[in-house]
Amino acid sequence: MTIRLYNTMTRTKEEFVPLDANNVRMYVCGPTVYDYAHIGNARPAIVFDVLFRLLRHTYGAGHVTYVRNITDIDDKINARAAERAKADQRNIPILDVLREITEVTYGVYRSDVVALGCLEPNYMPRATGHVTQMIAMTENLIVAGYAYAAEGHVLFRVKKKADYGKLARRSLDDMIAGARIDVAPYKEDPMDFVLWKPSTPDQPGWSSPWGYGRPGWHLECSAMIEATMGETIDIHGGGIDLVFPHHENEVAQSEGAHHGHPLARFWMHNGFLNVEGEKMSKSLGNFVTINELLKDWPGEVLRFNMLRTHYRQPMDWTVAGMTESWKTLEKWYAVTEPLADPPIGEAFLEALSDDLNTPAAIAALHSGTEHELAGGLGLLGFSNVQLNLAAKKLVDEGAILAAIAARKAARARKDFKESDRIRDELLAQGIVLKDSAQGTTWEIKR
Repeated sequence: MTIRLYNTMTRTKEEFVPLDANNVRMYVCGPTVYDYAHIGNARPAIVFDVLFRLLRHTYGAGHVTYVRNITDIDDKINARAAERAKADQRNIPILDVLREITEVTYGVYRSDVVALGCLEPNYMPRATGHVTQMIAMTENLIVAGYAYAAEGHVLFRVKKKADYGKLARRSLDDMIAGARIDVAPYKEDPMDFVLWKPSTPDQPGWSSPWGYGRPGWHLECSAMIEATMGETIDIHGGGIDLVFPHHENEVAQSEGAHHGHPLARFWMHNGFLNVEGEKMSKSLGNFVTINELLKDWPGEVLRFNMLRTHYRQPMDWTVAGMTESWKTLEKWYAVTEPLADPPIGEAFLEALSDDLNTPAAIAALHSGTEHELAGGLGLLGFSNVQLNLAAKKLVDEGAILAAIAARKAARARKDFKESDRIRDELLAQGIVLKDSAQGTTWEIKR
């Protein structure tokens, strides 16, 4: 079956034909691990996991390489590392302090996305592990005339790249007007962006031809792609917010370093995510982490709720939507139990092959009875028992058990009116009681 994907570079849906069917290569921008990942970070992890599964199904698991990086060099991380190193009595190198900080947050992210039903990528490179490659790429750009050194910085010469802005489809004037331009005296042009910048002695840094410093954010991904998959890959993915300047700058520096060879043949971007109708923000109090949500909701419910919206469309995360998703999954689990190696139905596969049309794929599941086919989405991998156990975490189990005990006492004294009142009160809360010779049990009715 032909896979068609929307390409941000061309603004059209195109037939996907890999450069090498025996080595299909996909890279997705991963998290910056200075803090726990928020629910918006879950969207690309889930979306591109579905694509990873589709590619594995089409080309074979051994013929698809999926890389999702870890950004562990960042000004916020650097500031935390410098602060901790200053207060630390162990007198250990600042890069070791940085690693301690990022190891914890990345460990949480990794377990979070596994709980969301995501397969692990083939490679998860760290930016700190590829500084040598970043320095080499920067040197190549200087030799090619695309970059220049100034006051300990190395900057990319934007006007040297005549087609700069082709991914974002914006003119240089529009980009200048809409960007936060760092006007610095060492820049030849305000739009020139940083490839390398100096670090102070108390900041994380590495030795380089331009002095002690650290790489710019955009350079990191270009170097890690080159190191793990070569000059040109099939698919580069990420959130729509990364198109400019991050991905635009990746295109510029990679093509500049590789004699014009394209960085990626397909660029794919998932839409924005809001929370209860508003942009997520700590100042609004609606900043929600994946880790927090997983304490109250099964990972499969979070995943399914994401996939009900097409990946390129904006999505509004709501509690009502999550509840509806949970009800749907419970209904499906009442029909079938998950299979270890589920088949994928034709209508389901056709929907996924049409630019990951997960709403249409879900509609195909709604219309049939073989719901184990949702395995193609990475769904129905748990069981209804687990959903019920997770549901019980959301209620006051102690209060329910106390009510059951009170009902038992009422029945013992033949006060059936009180017994019925307690049962009906629990039922109004969605708690269903089941009496048997072994006693009374309860479950959530959704």
